[in-house]
Amino acid sequence: MSTVSLKMAVQSLLRTRGGVHPPECKDTAAMPIQTIPTPTRLYLPLKQHIGASAKPDVVPLQLIRKGQILAHSQGSVSAHVHAPCSGHIADIVEHPAPHPSGLPMPTLEIENDGRDDMDEMPVAKHPHMLEPEDIVARVQAAGIVGLGGATFPSAVKMNLGQRKIVDTLVINGCECEPYLTCDDRLMQERPAAIADGIRIMAQALNIVGVPDVIIAIENNTPAAIAAMREATAGWRHVEVAPVPTQYPMGAEKQLVRFLTGREVPATKLLADVGVLVQNVGTAYAVHQALRDGLPLTHRIITVAGDAVERPGNYEVPIGMRVSDVLAHCGLRVDPARVVMGGPMMGNALSNPNAPVVKGTSGILALSADELKSAAERPCIRCAACVDACPMGLLPVTMATLLKSDKLDEAMGIGLSDCISCAACSYACPSNIPLVHYFNFGKGEFVARREAKRKDEEIRRLIEEHRTRVATVEREKAEAAAKRKAAMEKQKAEKEAA
Repeated sequence: MSTVSLKMAVQSLLRTRGGVHPPECKDTAAMPIQTIPTPTRLYLPLKQHIGASAKPDVVPLQLIRKGQILAHSQGSVSAHVHAPCSGHIADIVEHPAPHPSGLPMPTLEIENDGRDDMDEMPVAKHPHMLEPEDIVARVQAAGIVGLGGATFPSAVKMNLGQRKIVDTLVINGCECEPYLTCDDRLMQERPAAIADGIRIMAQALNIVGVPDVIIAIENNTPAAIAAMREATAGWRHVEVAPVPTQYPMGAEKQLVRFLTGREVPATKLLADVGVLVQNVGTAYAVHQALRDGLPLTHRIITVAGDAVERPGNYEVPIGMRVSDVLAHCGLRVDPARVVMGGPMMGNALSNPNAPVVKGTSGILALSADELKSAAERPCIRCAACVDACPMGLLPVTMATLLKSDKLDEAMGIGLSDCISCAACSYACPSNIPLVHYFNFGKGEFVARREAKRKDEEIRRLIEEHRTRVATVEREKAEAAAKRKAAMEKQKAEKEAA
């Protein structure tokens, strides 16, 4: 074994915790990226990111140009929404969300005129000469969010480099979810553009010095590793680091722990330990924004599953309905389940008319044979879920507490640290959907906390009302007493006279 291989083996043993190895099913890795034409109708949700929804700047029947800002970000954590085509705003409607509930959400419905008239964004002649604040402003103007699935606004994350000391930029090229290969193909086909976006993002962090850049790619994608090494050849402070093929290696905290040995404390951010993580797709979007003046209106997704006639990697306009994507790719059979994202952390869609959004990495049309359909059985206390948990939690104990409605106790042993990777559910021989319990528990905790906040607010308002009423009554009584005293004084003076 070579020294490098031995070092990687020791590092893997010491710095990885838990994880599973589901079948990869990455048949689309050899399929080049294709472009799907923009359909006649697009549906753009106003909330495609973590944070506040964007506020629409357009009205029905208004003419629009491709790349135009249709909705502006609101608050400190939000992102603009841009037009993927030219045409007009057909309406502002409630449209099914890309979520298991399928509940409607405010959405811009766009009628495509097929002309692609562009609304030009300013292009920097020399992006690497820009100040960090200018780079962040241009990234914000382009509406870029994390394209690995978290959809955190990229400008907000890059701003952390100006408020905290960040010495390491990690570029996440780990596509650990089964089926998904869009990042792999992007690195194989457009490595120079990704490398340019990485250099621009590193420039935005160049506050106290050049950060170390680590491009992490799973070792089952040798072509992507070779392409990125060639694109960054000769760069200082840059390393292309193959990492073990293990799920969920692409999760930020697990990846940072493996690469740097740094542990992120509970309730803290990666920037608190001096690291920032960006996806390779995000780096490509930054390149397009600063070099070509293109906002985030399209993205590359993987379309796969046994039900798909022509699986592959496709560049699609944001806002295209899942049903339109599947119609373009063709279906061999009616899918037993349609999933947005990967099979481990993706969302099963109840309505195929939900649109592709900024965080969509894949669309899976799965046949009945691909689904794990065994019935749930009682827990056998084998602790397979404990071994699989990458966060070092106790899934079986948390699930037992949640079943007994002991939510506070479950939170006390780390429920809030669960990353919902579903490794525990995958490893469970009793087919217990543990991650469903944890997602419900976290949602219930937020709901109860919000209900408590509202109750406290109502009590505060009632107390303030009582205080105001008591003050008014006191002031009235004092005023009446003063008037009575004045009248009595005046009467006494008259009698004395």
